[in-house]
Amino acid sequence: MATTPANFFERFGLSPREQRLAQILAVVAAALLLLGLPIGLESYVASQRSSNNELRDALDNVQASRAQMRASASKRDAVEQRYARKAGELGGWLEQQARKQKLEVTDSVDRPPLPIGKRYIERSTTIHLKKAGLYAISKFMESIEQSGTPVALNRLNIRKRTGEQDSYDVELGVSAYDRVADKTGGGEAKDAGAGSPSGTRRKP
Repeated sequence: MATTPANFFERFGLSPREQRLAQILAVVAAALLLLGLPIGLESYVASQRSSNNELRDALDNVQASRAQMRASASKRDAVEQRYARKAGELGGWLEQQARKQKLEVTDSVDRPPLPIGKRYIERSTTIHLKKAGLYAISKFMESIEQSGTPVALNRLNIRKRTGEQDSYDVELGVSAYDRVADKTGGGEAKDAGAGSPSGTRRKP
């Protein structure tokens, strides 16, 4: 014989009224279970999704940090390579660059080397060009800036020659920056990250 809810509760010696209450409680419990299970599963899935998003963000941050470290290392290597190519005697070097643009350096004046901080020395030279065309002047300055050595233009004075077309007299100041060798052996790596001399002067 099939077992009915009433027969099931009669086994426990419950009165009809208690049996009805027990049946109602059983129905309520079943309804709560049916409703609560999907809600619980959805909450669990949402929690897992949030954890996955956090993990993905953490991985993205790690990748971004690696990219920044590679960029920083690349920049540091470029700086080290630039300062490794020490500019020679400025007057002679500038005269060679000027000849490539068919310009003539009439004179050059060297200034005494000037320390910049503890790690760099600035060497400066002022040169003069006569009867120079604007295109040749611009190409000359471009060759200085793109030389790959730690040099920089720090002065430029152009004066038009009266009665002459595309003819100018030019005063040009150029500085070279030399990095001093580290005697202790511990400062080279530290300064490599700095990238350029400290101070208020223009750096290459």
